[in-house]
Amino acid sequence: QVTLVESGGGLVQPGGSLRLSCAASGIISYWNDMAWSRQAPGEQREMVASITRTGFTNYQASVKGRFTISRDSAKNSLYLQMNGLKSEDTGVYYCSALVGRDVHWGQGTQVTVSS
Repeated sequence: QVTLVESGGGLVQPGGSLRLSCAASGIISYWNDMAWSRQAPGEQREMVASITRTGFTNYQASVKGRFTISRDSAKNSLYLQMNGLKSEDTGVYYCSALVGRDVHWGQGTQVTVSS
């Protein structure tokens, strides 16, 4: 059974930083394409950053240069370092993993950027 558990969200002022973590079980995270997505209130979920099995990364244009996706094979975890946060980055952030043809999601962690 694949389980993804996000953590690290919270309230931060504009310009601040947060580091999100996603602990994976039931899969070997570095064997799978993984991603971070977010969903703002009243909006559709959108992908923010992704990383393939081979380590290729891709970012949504609005976060490029501010966010960094990475993983730690020893901890079987995925991370999202978020710097220079803006109010429009507010939302619930979800970790996902592509396993075969199935996409598995975590429960999400809330990020609120506000002064």
